[in-house]
Amino acid sequence: MEPLRYQSGFGNEFATEALAGVLPAGQNAPQRVARGLYAEQLSGTPFTAPRHANRRSWLYRIRPAVRHEPFAPHPAGRFAASLRDLPTAPNQLRWDPFPIPSQPADFVDGLIAICGNGDPALHSGIGVHVYAANRSMTERFFYDADGELLIVPQQGALRLHTELGMLDVEPGEIGVIQRGIRFRVELPEGAARGYVCENHGPLLRLPDLGPIGSNGLANSRDFLTPVAAFEEREGAFTLISKFLGRLWAAPIDHSPLDVVAWHGNYAPYKYDLRKFNAINTVSFDHPDPSIFTVLTSPSEVVGTANVDFVIFPPRWMVAEHTFRPPYFHRNIMNEYMGLVFGAYDAKAEGFVPGGASLHNCMSGHGPDAASFEQASSASLEPRYVTDTLAFMFETRFVLQPTRFALEAPQLQRDYWKCWQGLKKSFES
Repeated sequence: MEPLRYQSGFGNEFATEALAGVLPAGQNAPQRVARGLYAEQLSGTPFTAPRHANRRSWLYRIRPAVRHEPFAPHPAGRFAASLRDLPTAPNQLRWDPFPIPSQPADFVDGLIAICGNGDPALHSGIGVHVYAANRSMTERFFYDADGELLIVPQQGALRLHTELGMLDVEPGEIGVIQRGIRFRVELPEGAARGYVCENHGPLLRLPDLGPIGSNGLANSRDFLTPVAAFEEREGAFTLISKFLGRLWAAPIDHSPLDVVAWHGNYAPYKYDLRKFNAINTVSFDHPDPSIFTVLTSPSEVVGTANVDFVIFPPRWMVAEHTFRPPYFHRNIMNEYMGLVFGAYDAKAEGFVPGGASLHNCMSGHGPDAASFEQASSASLEPRYVTDTLAFMFETRFVLQPTRFALEAPQLQRDYWKCWQGLKKSFES
């Protein structure tokens, strides 16, 4: 496939058209849109949100979004699963990768709910999912009314066809599709697997930098938004919606990806994680994971995130008289961690690409016994951590696993044993 074109910047006001002359020219615009298109506003924040936080786009499309038949309940598969079927224990949990399906499954079919918190009806909390798919979406389209989707590919590239244009996202990159935006997913490599954070809360944004200053973490210019592209297709299609935790389907006789032009600042985007400017210690102590935050969804409590998206990329480790890997810790936040490629420096084995771990509020965790012994005797000299990319969804509410996740054969039921080799060495 030919490389796509993008516009750069995070939260910018963009104006883009697939056919010249479609976008209205200010107050001199005619009463009807050029080429017989419909004007439609898509709002991702309340109308009266402060200007700096207000997100909306004007779409100029072949048919308005209301043009479809009624929704009816749709089988949820493993995507829309209850979080309260089983008690949530304080145990540390870890999963092996979920396999690519043996039967045909597109992106929506391949979504598996692992854990979540909050309530989409109250616009709070998150859902954490993995996907494993082997078929492109051609006749089906999807949108999520419960939250925006942060997609982290682990195996296989994705081409995201959205109402506002196309995004190519491969392992090592992320794609974000906001609440309500319709899309379909092509699999250029035939199969794909990865992770999804479904953010029910405030829109993801770049974190404030505080004393770091102006040049750390992710830069706005490296975020890419698609240019306008549209499909003019008619046929017997299906539009699937996730609404209040359930899936719904409506027949639609045309592709809803028919936006010929748009302008605004509510649009999907991608980011290459290799462009992240990692900040690290040069003196002592392993820094808190917040120093690796790419995007954050803030809560109403200052300094407490609805969810932070944090990465642990290739980076220099430089510190004096200190223990290098993450220390043993317990914290009030709740951590779901995944691995895109390579190895994580705090786990010697068992945590593999495509796998994941969950450490909830005040559950102790940290390096396994083998990693602790290796790090305790390592020479304290600069070391480059290479060929690795781990990430974390860190959230203020306890993450409750689904029944499927707790009963899946991929759950490592002996995960707790990785710390049992930490022997007493106290000398009185």
